[in-house]
Amino acid sequence: MEWEKMVERLTALLNNGKHSELRGALMMLNEVDIAHFMESLDKEKLLLCFRVLPKDISADVFTYMSGEQKQTLIESIGDNEIRSLIEDMFLDDTVDFLEELPANVVRRVLQNTSEEKRNLINQFFRYPENSAGSLMTIEYMELKTGLNVRQAMDLIRETGLDKETIYTLYIIDSARRLIGTIALRTLILSRDEVLIDSLMDTNIISVRTLDDQEKVAETVREYDLMTIPVVDNENRLVGIITADDIMDVIEEENTEDFEKMAALTPSEEEYLKTSPWKLAKNRMPWLLLLATVAIFTGMIITNYEDVLSTSAMGIVLTACIPMLMDTGGNCGAQASTLMIRGIALGEIEFKDIGRALWKEFRVALIVGAVLSVFTFLRVLLINHATVPVCLIVSGSLYCTVILAKALGCALPLTAKKLGFDPALMASPLITTIVDMTSLTIYFSIATAVMHQINV
Repeated sequence: MEWEKMVERLTALLNNGKHSELRGALMMLNEVDIAHFMESLDKEKLLLCFRVLPKDISADVFTYMSGEQKQTLIESIGDNEIRSLIEDMFLDDTVDFLEELPANVVRRVLQNTSEEKRNLINQFFRYPENSAGSLMTIEYMELKTGLNVRQAMDLIRETGLDKETIYTLYIIDSARRLIGTIALRTLILSRDEVLIDSLMDTNIISVRTLDDQEKVAETVREYDLMTIPVVDNENRLVGIITADDIMDVIEEENTEDFEKMAALTPSEEEYLKTSPWKLAKNRMPWLLLLATVAIFTGMIITNYEDVLSTSAMGIVLTACIPMLMDTGGNCGAQASTLMIRGIALGEIEFKDIGRALWKEFRVALIVGAVLSVFTFLRVLLINHATVPVCLIVSGSLYCTVILAKALGCALPLTAKKLGFDPALMASPLITTIVDMTSLTIYFSIATAVMHQINV
């Protein structure tokens, strides 16, 4: 409610042309909240509100704006404003912003950027997309060996204002090789005459420029880091990746996995800003594939048509098909979800497939037993089926649960081993595969039992 009142007040000041008061009111907000307020403004008011902000604040607010708003502003402001804005932004934020823009807009931005920064931006563009090099920033605090604490603190006070973070300090030798790190807290609590060489931690966790962003995020999460240094093949420090960029990567990777698990082609656009045609395009490939695979399910049912057409027994068997397929699909989805999560967190690898299968097999024995007894009683009491039919349905369900758990466990791990995204082996695909195999088991058991009792 307080935020709604704040928005009403800011909107009133903007509409009434009270720019000085608007500036003061905006300065009371966090940069993220200012960007959030500006989301609802049209082009003219967005430009006016942005120009009201002080230059040192406007660059930070710009970083938190949506890609669409950034493009609108860049196309609306003058060359001098672009130059000032880009110079005030951290390099990694500038690169991320330019990657979202059309080529003609990027060209205009680069033309109004200093030669030094333009060269740095072009250097970042040479790194592969989604690599550590494309994520890193060069605004970090580095110290050379041989300095004492007083000299190091003086250097931090002199240059630290322009750094994205100074909480971790990176120690390099004369060849720019990374040889250690020091926490700012350690430096502050040490005596002035102590050499930083004796304080640094030489157990360095780092990534290389060409490492995939997923590996970077996994390393940061595993070692609980706020920043991680990026080095080249000769262990020379070229940049660092900060926590905010890592969080963006984790969110992006999780979103991509969720979309794949739901049989969607991953999209970087916001849902409400994506056209129906684009959404349909992202969904159709998998839907067509799954629909094609489902043809085999129909073929299996057709192949056993004689079993289903056998008087009252066939009617009950047909009525139990949806329950059998749904249960198998759900069991497979449960196992695959746990496997995909374990793989994403680095808890499970392909070498653990034997242990995982054994654990899921034991789970399947318990779950299958409970579901089979429940199904036997339900079919017997509600459907009034004969005991042989109840045994067919409950026995098939038991086998299906075991098979579904095994497939849900093994397929994501196998996909990871073969270099595919484990998220591809999620609910839709697992369900389709389990449907075919469960029906085959179902009708095979039904045929065997019916021949045995000479029905």
